[in-house]
Amino acid sequence: MSNYASGGVAGAFSRLDAWWSLVVAVIIIIGLLITLQPDPFLRVLLFVRDGIGVTIITTISSFLLMLIVGLFGALGRLSHNRVINGIATAYVEIVRGIPLLVQLLAWYYAFPSIIISLGNTLHISAFQNYLANPMGMAIIGLTFCYAAYMSEIYRAGIQSIPKGQMEAARSLGMSHTQAMRYVILPQAVRVVLPPVGNEFVSLLKDTSLVSVVAVADMTRRGREFMAANYIPIQTWIMVALLYLVMTLFSARIVSWIERKTRLEK
Repeated sequence: MSNYASGGVAGAFSRLDAWWSLVVAVIIIIGLLITLQPDPFLRVLLFVRDGIGVTIITTISSFLLMLIVGLFGALGRLSHNRVINGIATAYVEIVRGIPLLVQLLAWYYAFPSIIISLGNTLHISAFQNYLANPMGMAIIGLTFCYAAYMSEIYRAGIQSIPKGQMEAARSLGMSHTQAMRYVILPQAVRVVLPPVGNEFVSLLKDTSLVSVVAVADMTRRGREFMAANYIPIQTWIMVALLYLVMTLFSARIVSWIERKTRLEK
């Protein structure tokens, strides 16, 4: 019985991603810093903790919207309609050619100005008094940018499925839409899981850019603490470690999902 139990434990550890130890190590480092030097490391952590929630909400919201918009972009790129294909292609090529920071600034500063100008022209009071929500604009900006990259990932995944799959589905009486929904897309999703996971991790790190558009994320809160206390080294060490824990944890979850999906094939 004991041999069986020890074998089970050993098997569980062998199946555990070894890189989880790095996540634990970073957490231990954070714990040691706030225990051995609570001033300033604990003060930094307490100050930026609300920014952690903002970062997580911004990342998840943008990621979910990115998956939806990216899918429509990919289907547009694959469309045989020249107008739809042209619009989708122009969107992908233009957005991918503009830095994310510039796009975020445009959504926060330029877009509201356009809405207000439109309101003044059309005499619409709701538009004339429009005030941009920083977090909303940040999520739209991240979604708009990352969906362009997501479109290409989806497109590559769909095109990787053998054409015989579509032909077989059509021969069974399915329409093109039904075949795409029930046959092609489920297979394509498995193919694109690794790059989608990488996009999530990249998106998590790039949310630090929203600090320039008045979003109180972790980076902005770190800047505020540094400006008030003049201790840049300790401040950014703590912020960097917090980002590292979040990205490493996300990467491990993505790796686990990939492994489970691979086993189910």
